[in-house]
Amino acid sequence: MKNNTMVYSFKNDYSEGAHPNILKAMMDTNGQQQDGYGEDDYSQEAVTILQDMLQNKNADIHLVSGGTQANLIVISSILRPYESVIAANTGHINVHETGAIEATGHKVNVVDSQDGKLTPEGIKEVLDAHTDEHMVKPRLVYISNSTEIGTIYKKNELQALQSFCKSHHLLLYLDGARLGSALCSEENDMSLAELSKLVDVFYIGGTKNGALLGEAIVILNDELKKNFRFHLKQRGALLAKGRVLGVLFAELFRDDLFFDLAKHANAMASKLSDTIKELGFHFLISSTTNQIFPIFPNEIIEQLNEKHAFYIWCQIDDKSSAIRLVTSWATKEEAVEGFINELKKIVLQK
Repeated sequence: MKNNTMVYSFKNDYSEGAHPNILKAMMDTNGQQQDGYGEDDYSQEAVTILQDMLQNKNADIHLVSGGTQANLIVISSILRPYESVIAANTGHINVHETGAIEATGHKVNVVDSQDGKLTPEGIKEVLDAHTDEHMVKPRLVYISNSTEIGTIYKKNELQALQSFCKSHHLLLYLDGARLGSALCSEENDMSLAELSKLVDVFYIGGTKNGALLGEAIVILNDELKKNFRFHLKQRGALLAKGRVLGVLFAELFRDDLFFDLAKHANAMASKLSDTIKELGFHFLISSTTNQIFPIFPNEIIEQLNEKHAFYIWCQIDDKSSAIRLVTSWATKEEAVEGFINELKKIVLQK
């Protein structure tokens, strides 16, 4: 971030620490002795709360510190040495994880996608291109909800993916780093419990939705559950002070705080989007989650960047670019108003 104290960041949804309720819960439980490695009372409470929400007491739930760690452990635990994972070209494991999956010895088969989502047709192209033992064998399909460009999967899209995967002996894994935002999108048509019935394994992201850190890996497929804690330990994810993650997730889901925070993030993004549209600007992609990608002339981007931090996502042409604006559980409405007022001021000056 720039040294200018007036700069407000829309770069990501994890710049702030944690919701006050979580910090209070951590302080309230701080002096109590607990077992380690996820065997503590708070982690067990979090697991029970999530199982009830999923309406599935047989779901295996493991709390880990971050999204890349979750992806690496889940994917490497599933695949045999000669198997690969299929992802959209924008997929987090393909772009922003420093080759973590490849470092475990597994290839990422990439499908070009304009909206960040995978379809049965796109997956089939990968399968058709891998015909024998001289190539890797695609085994796992990786998707994100919401995607890395803010789009979400509707229920019928997930059902189609599940059906295709089952008929082609593939496993389906959903990255839920921003799952709260996806489930609280105005376009969403399924509950957390319904989503959980359509995938083999997924994770619920806390880091980007009000927690200090942490993701909850949820394993639904019985074949993937055995010895998973060994994988956690080997990858450094079985924390001695696992109680911290337990407190975080128990507090996030005890009274639906997780969903309230995601709704706020989406509402702040929607407020930005509405005004940007009213001013006549277009978007790289249509998004109803907490990531939006407006297209502005480069000269406007330079002026906005003086008081607001954000990423330039891609160049559209010589004169314009798409930027990414991300709102969070803690984004204040006055910060959004500040961006809007600055944009209006710049537009009026032109």
